[in-house]
Amino acid sequence: RWSTHIYEHLGYPHGYPQGYPEPEQEQYSAPELPPDTPRIQLRLAGDKRKHNEGRVEVFYDGEWGTVCDDDFSIHSAQVVCRELGYLEAVSWSPSSKYGKGEGRIWFDNVQCTGKEKTLALCTSNGIGVSDCKHTEDVGVVCSDKRIPGFKFINTMSLNIQVEDVRIRAILSSYRKRIPVTEGYVEVKDGGKWKQICDVEWTKHNSRVICGMFGFPGERKYNARVYKMFARRRKPSYWDYSVNCTGNEAHVSSCKLGHAVAAKANSTCGGGTPVVVSCVPGRAFSPTPMTGFRKAFRQEQTLVRLRGGAIVGEGRVEVLKNGEWGTICDDNWSLLSATVVCRELGFGSAKEALSGGRLGQGMGPVHMNEIECSGFEKSITECFFNKESLGCSHEEDAAVRCNVPAMGFQERLRLSGGRNPNEGRVEVLVERNGSQAWGTVCSDGWGTIEAMVVCRQLDLGFASNAFQETWYWPGEVSADPVVMSGVRCSGTEMSLSQCLHHGAHLTCPKGGGRNAAGVSCSETAPDLVLNPQIVEQTTYMEDRPMFMLQCAYEENCLSTTSSETPASSHRRLLRFSSQIHNNGQSDFRPKAERHSWVWHDCHSHYHSMEVFTHYDLLSLNGTKVAEGHKASFCLEDTECEEGIEKRYECANFGEQGITVGCWDTYRHDIDCQWIDITDIKPGDYIFQVVINPNYEVPESDYSNNFMKCRCRYDGHRIWMYSCHNGETMVHQALVERLFYIRHSVLLHCSTTLLELKDNFTLK
Repeated sequence: RWSTHIYEHLGYPHGYPQGYPEPEQEQYSAPELPPDTPRIQLRLAGDKRKHNEGRVEVFYDGEWGTVCDDDFSIHSAQVVCRELGYLEAVSWSPSSKYGKGEGRIWFDNVQCTGKEKTLALCTSNGIGVSDCKHTEDVGVVCSDKRIPGFKFINTMSLNIQVEDVRIRAILSSYRKRIPVTEGYVEVKDGGKWKQICDVEWTKHNSRVICGMFGFPGERKYNARVYKMFARRRKPSYWDYSVNCTGNEAHVSSCKLGHAVAAKANSTCGGGTPVVVSCVPGRAFSPTPMTGFRKAFRQEQTLVRLRGGAIVGEGRVEVLKNGEWGTICDDNWSLLSATVVCRELGFGSAKEALSGGRLGQGMGPVHMNEIECSGFEKSITECFFNKESLGCSHEEDAAVRCNVPAMGFQERLRLSGGRNPNEGRVEVLVERNGSQAWGTVCSDGWGTIEAMVVCRQLDLGFASNAFQETWYWPGEVSADPVVMSGVRCSGTEMSLSQCLHHGAHLTCPKGGGRNAAGVSCSETAPDLVLNPQIVEQTTYMEDRPMFMLQCAYEENCLSTTSSETPASSHRRLLRFSSQIHNNGQSDFRPKAERHSWVWHDCHSHYHSMEVFTHYDLLSLNGTKVAEGHKASFCLEDTECEEGIEKRYECANFGEQGITVGCWDTYRHDIDCQWIDITDIKPGDYIFQVVINPNYEVPESDYSNNFMKCRCRYDGHRIWMYSCHNGETMVHQALVERLFYIRHSVLLHCSTTLLELKDNFTLK
């Protein structure tokens, strides 16, 4: 398996929480082939979106060629993947999914049982006998896990396939640092770790290695210290050198260099073991005063990721003309994805995702058919087609980046659950000079805190946050509370980075059965309000008070309405709201149907007491009027083509919003307004916030609010410049700063004139 192995000394298994043992894995043994077996070498090539997939290419008789998809099956894919050192095949694709290859088509009508040691032993028309075209080139997707003990046997100077790679800290000053940024580059081949001779090593090689381990770049190091160390301890060298161009996302895409004949004095021809020193992104850089940054805050940039479960993954969005938009997935590749990852302070890309896999964005599609060299500082420097005709948000591109191994997973676990994705939250802390597990106080525990836990354990999104866990009995020794007062912003990489009480714990309920718990899910919904609908449907209505009794009972009017006679009226700012689910799973109310609240006046159930907040703000952000909307009916009003409605409120039906559908609250229904009776004429900011109390987990809360500029002259009202999320905040801030700057300059000019006049008089 390709993994960092940096924290082996901690003694914790990777990938499975404590109590869930890893499955036993077979050990690799080199295949013994019949003498007349054609000697071939395989590689995965083409338009790859991760390193363990691609077009199957065969090197034979000094020439690269492809394999035809006729009669190919998952069994044949299994043989290909295992010959390349991967544990198994995941899938295969016909019809040149990864692009058309070149040269000969070496194999056609391939039929394997899955047990063959090499593709050359499978039944076929014979090597080089084919009537196929390159439009029929076959591709495979392999598991990202490697065969334990895999031994690379090279008969030709081709791509690298080894069991594992790591950076091993050598100097004492780096051994205790997290993440490990400097040390020997070692490969695991045949079950043994070996160093690489640095005679033919280049900066391009270091760049690729650093990228694999989550670092955007490399830097110089003190070579003299490592030469001294190499003289004291005899290295064990790998048999080959490495030749990378520098834009590879993974070392398996690099070529083998010359074979290295290690001399008896272990100097590998005058060289020493390869050392890399990597530069971590800002979020992963320790500082002397504060340690790691308390939360992941991306630097101000033209690119951002949205909708991902963990740091370093998400839908790619770019800022253009003050508006965030997405990238179309046409030609989207691992190379382009790596440029995005490095730009954002991560390493190379693990995967380039297409088809809106991490949720669909809103707004324009800014870029299409991107082509990068791999060395650009920003994705905006790459060549791209400015026309995005035919692209929709169903084709939004996304990335998964390599991030540094921080060891966060080793200090948190879920205990007592029915599966590894749920359970009581337990934290590893220092207690009386030793480390011990304990629980987290559930006072104030909510969705945002649960999101951080699931992110830290690499389990996706939170699906529920629990304040009681008596049904998940953990170890009795871990019952005591070791963390209380936890409050997270949602951007933290670990629970310890959230605000909490520290050594002075306060938890009246205690731990054990009342400890905090979570359940995690790979997917989550993502609600987004359509700003154009709000802008197009806004109007003002003067409504008699006697027609607003139900709305009054549900607190949909301002507080002064209690003093309003039944014969008078209230002035209402009305609008429609169309709420889309652009996520990866359905939006469902947190409360089960049996606990929905019945409202007699309106004769309907509320599945969420507060589904949206409506606010009118002054230009400095002060709230001057407000409204709210309970979700008396969450249903699929309309859906995109090809998607069926699943939720309908009629006859006490199930409530929710399906992925790809939207729920419309019309302007003419009760409480779909803000009471502006007491508002003076002027300029305001209108704001809508969906799911304001974070009752239901979502993949992205930053797009849950919408803001508009609003002008009211006492008789009419205008709504304009409506935008979702941070874009409108940015524009309002720019306008506010411009106003402040203008006022300051005016004040300074006046003061200077006064000083000049005073000076003249004197």
